[in-house]
Amino acid sequence: MNTRRLGDRQVSALGFGCWAIGGPFSDTAGKPLGWGEVDDDESIAAVHTALDLGVTFFDTADVYGAGRSERVLGRALGKHRDEVVVASKWGNVFDEDTKVLTGTDNSVEYMRTAIRATLTRLGTDHLDLYQLHTSPSVADAEALADAAEELVKDGLIRGFAWSTDDLERAAAWAGRPGYVAVQHECSVLHDAPELLDLCARHDLASVNRTPLAMGLLGRRDSSRPATAADIRSAAPEWLRFFSDGVPTAEWAATVDSVRDILTSDGRTLAQGALAWLWARSERTIPIPGFRDVTQAADNAGALAHGPLRPDQMTEIDRLLHG
Repeated sequence: MNTRRLGDRQVSALGFGCWAIGGPFSDTAGKPLGWGEVDDDESIAAVHTALDLGVTFFDTADVYGAGRSERVLGRALGKHRDEVVVASKWGNVFDEDTKVLTGTDNSVEYMRTAIRATLTRLGTDHLDLYQLHTSPSVADAEALADAAEELVKDGLIRGFAWSTDDLERAAAWAGRPGYVAVQHECSVLHDAPELLDLCARHDLASVNRTPLAMGLLGRRDSSRPATAADIRSAAPEWLRFFSDGVPTAEWAATVDSVRDILTSDGRTLAQGALAWLWARSERTIPIPGFRDVTQAADNAGALAHGPLRPDQMTEIDRLLHG
């Protein structure tokens, strides 16, 4: 249970999402897109904690912290680079100096520029998984898939994926050489049966973003409002679990309804939420975020507990859906 297949590699069943360790960045209107201030030394210590506890998959994106996340992850991995699988994403355009997301670019030319910049920031000569981070039409994305296959042949990447919750987009590249995963939202609060079925039918890994519902299934509650530099303080529409920096009353009540089951058998709430995902499908690889050693140890500690039992899954389904 402690490993999953990602393309031709075996990785830990738990990955670590590196959005938060990028620190603050914003859109052109000044709205926060990061998770608040971070300390790079603490981030590096957290990555080392994950490594010590058996985590071998790390997911980042060039836009996280406008390049900072990739740089910090590269520093943290150092001599351990060849022991792990590293994923990043492309498609967003940003200014590293001002830390501002300025737009998107879905051209093949930008993709080829972006991969070189990512490899430089990570301090590596190849990327294990390269993921499209934007939403061009299926037709327009065909050229990107062709280019990704060329990157595989050139040895710059080992496989590629699309980070999308849209079923048509996720299915568009199925069957292509090198297309090995779909990254999509999935958690006990947001199941994704169609995408999980797609991954099963096409032998794809299911990389699960937002497995802890942006912290709602972790340590974040109304007593700890998000700071001004945190995306949850001015949550966009898609970040539906939070309002004004705290969990909405409705979503908090939903979590409370399943809390006892998720925290049974000695698990923390976060560990229970990750255990639900492992029980949901043998292809799931949740990638919870982290900012410090305590979070890293809590998340990685879920591996020791394994998936929820079938009876626990059945009871959660009854409580959430009647």
